[in-house]
This record gives sequence, C-alpha cells and structure tokens, in this order.
Amino acid sequence: MAITPYLFFSGNCAEAFARYHEIFGGDLEVMTHADLPDDAEPMPGAEPHHVMHAALTFDGAMIMASDDPTGDDGPKTGVAVTYSTPDIDTAKRVFAALSEGGQVDMEFAPTFWSPGFGACTDRFGIAWMVDTDAEA
Repeated sequence: MAITPYLFFSGNCAEAFARYHEIFGGDLEVMTHADLPDDAEPMPGAEPHHVMHAALTFDGAMIMASDDPTGDDGPKTGVAVTYSTPDIDTAKRVFAALSEGGQVDMEFAPTFWSPGFGACTDRFGIAWMVDTDAEA
C-alpha cells in the first residue's frame, strides 16, 4: 500500500514539476489540456497549457499534481510534503534547492530526532519538510 501526495497548482504545475524533476531526478510525465483527445471535454476554465495530470516517480516514491483552474493561487495550508533520506548531504542539497526562491520556515540543522531537518515553503507555495534518517 502506498500513500501518494497529489498537489494542486493554479497554472504553474508544469513549471513546478520541471523544478522537482531537476531536484529529485526520476521519471516525469505531464499531460496538459492541449493533449486531450478531440472528443474529450476540458475542465471549465482550463487553458490548453494547464496540466491535467503530472506524475514524478523517483527512488520508489511518487508525487502527482495538476492545475486547478478554479484555484485562487493562495497559500496551501495544513499539509507538507516530507522527503526523507539516509544521506545528510543529499538532504542538505534537496533542502537548499526546494527553499531557493521560497521561504525557510525552519533552517536545516540537527534536531533531537534527526542529524538534519529543515522546513520550507517552495516558490510554488508547497510546504516541504526535509529529514535525514536517524542513525541506528
């Protein structure tokens, strides 16, 4: 069983997922409303460049998303995407990349539960927590 985050954007999903692909690598799939078959009805308010579905798979994980043409592009609250890795250098790199152009909510640093943890909101409004697995 897997739980997969599904993120909603307001017109910049393709840009966000291109950035996440740069950070995490893996396989990226993006389908825009322009890619719909001729007989399919687009969502009301959707522009051709809006993403109907995006999926990024990497290291056994997956995140998915789309543009919500009814969205107000306001802050996404009440949830954060967590990325955990056993390697502190990878965690530092990912945290720096995600926080670039965004807001650092908690500097990446050792905590009582982790050799390295940080929280940020990326430039797309998505909250992230980057964690380094505790040593056994």
